[in-house]
Amino acid sequence: MPLTPEHIDKFITSESDSKTKDELLELLNNRIKKLCFEECERDRILCTLSPMCSKRFLLKLRILNGLSLEDQPKFCYSVHKNIIQRDFRNKTVIYKPFDTYLYLIDFVDVFFHGDYRKLNKFLSKGDFKAATDIFKDRINNRDEDFQYFLTNKINYLIFKFEEKIHIIFLNEKYALCNANREMIANLEILKGLTDLFTSLYFPEIERNLIPDDCVEIKTYIPKDILNRTSQEPPENDDNKKDQYLWNTFANDLDALSQFCKEINLYIDKKENLKIRLHIDVKNGIRYRDLRLVFNILFRLYNDFYIIWI
Repeated sequence: MPLTPEHIDKFITSESDSKTKDELLELLNNRIKKLCFEECERDRILCTLSPMCSKRFLLKLRILNGLSLEDQPKFCYSVHKNIIQRDFRNKTVIYKPFDTYLYLIDFVDVFFHGDYRKLNKFLSKGDFKAATDIFKDRINNRDEDFQYFLTNKINYLIFKFEEKIHIIFLNEKYALCNANREMIANLEILKGLTDLFTSLYFPEIERNLIPDDCVEIKTYIPKDILNRTSQEPPENDDNKKDQYLWNTFANDLDALSQFCKEINLYIDKKENLKIRLHIDVKNGIRYRDLRLVFNILFRLYNDFYIIWI
């Protein structure tokens, strides 16, 4: 049986001789260099249409490890940036650039081209008021459809363009574009996303950060609706609220349980049904998972909360 990637992974994990592991990793590193800077870039048509690493993940490897643009295969990176730009402008692309990374200056060039030099300067120097003034001007005076949120510790800047989420990692000076399957890195980003979405879609819902633990979200179903709910499963679809509470609510709670550290249901002092979610990042939650959580909260908010407050 030939050597497989699983064998190599197992060997690196179990091998105690650091010199042996270093030698193996250096072989791998040399192979990556040759692949990127010689074999793939040599044929620009091939590099454009069918790069030798899937969706150019070796660019991500370098960006996330702090390497500069000078350390990237320049043609490959330029194609990568162009694909993200074309997707942003709703043009045809070879593949959808989900969970891709750009250097900060290239991110603001793609998404805020007219102001990108100023934005790169402001964000790099930490002048967030000047940067947010530009965002506000573009929203108010240029009719641009995006929202932004600066997280509480000022480490991340979150953008929502239509249904797509992008995150600038301000200290690292790079950005995650079209976040989807990527894991949410920490509670600061999770709280920022929660604050952004709640402010847009369900502003009265309570949310709190429990440091080093989780983000807490609270909503409720009012007493009046509970009292009007039928005591037995409805026989028809005439009452959508009854149908939801009897047939769908339990399924939604089950779906939420996959992404929540804890779910509590209890009757509060006003006899409302309180729903409390604790969401953490320790067991891994993806950006697209959080969207499902928000969709369920949005339904509860619109169908059971907002018309009663």
